[in-house]
Amino acid sequence: MIELTAEEARVLGCLMEKAVTTPDNYPLSLNAVAAACNQTTNRDPITHYDEALVDQTLDALREKGTARRVMATGQRVVKHKHVADEALDLDAAEFSVVGVLLLRGPQTPGELKTRTERWHRFRSLDDLEEVLGRLAERGFTVHLPRRPGQKEARWNHLLVAGGEVPPADYVPPPVPQSARVAARPEPVAETEPERGAPAPAEPGAHSVEIRDPATGEVFRTVAVTEAGEIEQKLGRAAKAQKAWADRSYDDRAAALRAFRELLATEAEECAQITTREVGKPICQSRLEITAVLDRIDWNVENVGRVLAPRTVSSAGGVEERVTSEPVGVVAHVSAWNYPYFVGLNTIVPALLAGNAVLYKPSEYATLTGLRIIDLMHRAGLSVDVVQSVVGLGPTGAALVAAEVDMVCFTGSHATGRRVLRAAADRMVRVHLELGGKDAAYVCDDVDLDAAALGIAEGAFYNCGQSCSATERVYVHEAIWDAFLATFLDVVGAYNVGDPTDEQTDIGPLARAGQLDVLDEQLADAIAKGAKVLCGGNRIGRPGNWFEPTVVVDVADHMALMRDESFGPVIGLQRVRNDADAVAHMDDTTYGLGASVFSRDRARADAILTQLDVGNAYWNTADRSTVRLPWAGRRNSGLGVSMSESGIRSFAREKAWHMLSWSGSD
Repeated sequence: MIELTAEEARVLGCLMEKAVTTPDNYPLSLNAVAAACNQTTNRDPITHYDEALVDQTLDALREKGTARRVMATGQRVVKHKHVADEALDLDAAEFSVVGVLLLRGPQTPGELKTRTERWHRFRSLDDLEEVLGRLAERGFTVHLPRRPGQKEARWNHLLVAGGEVPPADYVPPPVPQSARVAARPEPVAETEPERGAPAPAEPGAHSVEIRDPATGEVFRTVAVTEAGEIEQKLGRAAKAQKAWADRSYDDRAAALRAFRELLATEAEECAQITTREVGKPICQSRLEITAVLDRIDWNVENVGRVLAPRTVSSAGGVEERVTSEPVGVVAHVSAWNYPYFVGLNTIVPALLAGNAVLYKPSEYATLTGLRIIDLMHRAGLSVDVVQSVVGLGPTGAALVAAEVDMVCFTGSHATGRRVLRAAADRMVRVHLELGGKDAAYVCDDVDLDAAALGIAEGAFYNCGQSCSATERVYVHEAIWDAFLATFLDVVGAYNVGDPTDEQTDIGPLARAGQLDVLDEQLADAIAKGAKVLCGGNRIGRPGNWFEPTVVVDVADHMALMRDESFGPVIGLQRVRNDADAVAHMDDTTYGLGASVFSRDRARADAILTQLDVGNAYWNTADRSTVRLPWAGRRNSGLGVSMSESGIRSFAREKAWHMLSWSGSD
């Protein structure tokens, strides 16, 4: 709970109101906040605050974590916005009730239903009373007894010390059972085991629960963006995109540089947030943020050059030119396993190219996604040009179905197919980064220690939760025993434990449902003759823990060797020679990457050339760089991200055929 003064309640209520009712003029300047406070309509009591008092009050609200300053690129006026929905953990219905109570004090349910119409449409008075009861159970609202001369009892909020409360001996009516049931929906079991598949939500679920995967405890809930809000956000984004595209490239680049510097300044706090909600070891979270800073730099330096107008021919009096224009509004449904990489690989080049972005972070990395957008707004990017959309699977589906101009999705192949079908009728551009089942081949001429370490890192980094993780290993029979012994030594040395500990190598899985997937794959493999050499079980502690697992005597028809594992499990199989290795490695529906470990580069080149993959690795694995295209083949995706090719994904080329007549300019 946050305790407010009367002035803070009025200012916060005004920011909440204007965010919903006048989004085109939001955030608010200091003058606009003061004017909103002193309105003579929809306010009780009427106030006469001057700007000095409002400014002091905004400072106090920032200290209490309910308001923030923002400044748009090219503007000199600091503006103000609320973050009450995050700070107080309110869904859209709760938000509307609290906001109206802050502005008008105690009210009857009927009054509240009428006065929240512009904020949130309640289907009935019963729905509104359920929300009041829900808020009462959380200590936000209180039922007041009917006064003499009043026909109905009223409700008040409890955010201001000294506000009207009932007598000590007053017994309020019981909270309706339906309100208690609706208070916080229980977690819904996931029905789709593939990586990145959004968890289904019950109809009417209004919040996302943020669980610590190391303990299983819910430590935050965040309000879901409802379908009507997505349409509002899209309208604002489409309007803002045109003005953003009209700005010079240098202006857009300056805004992204400011974001980059702010991210660098707050990198430690950002890493801690990611580790808490995803379970990634803190050292790996820090490395991801450090590496993404270089990716931002590269994009800032290169997007303008790649998309600059160019003349391809000027022969015979005909000039042939190519120019690039933004796609428009880009919808990005992102992933949780590398939230900074996946999110910013799209957001940064899309913005630099002049597009607006509606960004839905994975529900498993919601807080990280919200922090990214908050940093961008604080760095000066328009709050309409880049916006967050929060929710589970239905929210992502609603965003994909909206009238956006491009859809980018990162996740499972099954969900990617649904995204593609949903966008097909509108013929908009679609970019899909999907799953993988990357294979590695260990030749008979390797450095055993280097190869074992490289493959283990490819398999177990980030607890094996990488789309390009090494998930199948084929070892030349001549070195099978020696390599296996070395590999088991490397895996056995990994430190599994608290992800906030800097010595931890492997933390918990981000998704509880993936534990069932690993159990099923191992049971299938064992039933078909495979042998587990180490690990193979869940770790008996709260949270989503699984032992690092090495399996041998595997075969291609086993689920462990065909379907994504996305966890700390790896299967190894011996092969006779290079041709045998190629046959096994290419026996997959995926085509993201493959690795060859050998001292002989020519030999590795010859093997990798035969494989239908988008990423070829020699003596390394599970690697990406902003300078090279990231693309999957077959069931691993559609389109390209990163590199110059990825930049061009966010622009439409226009061909110019310019014939000069005699005497014309």
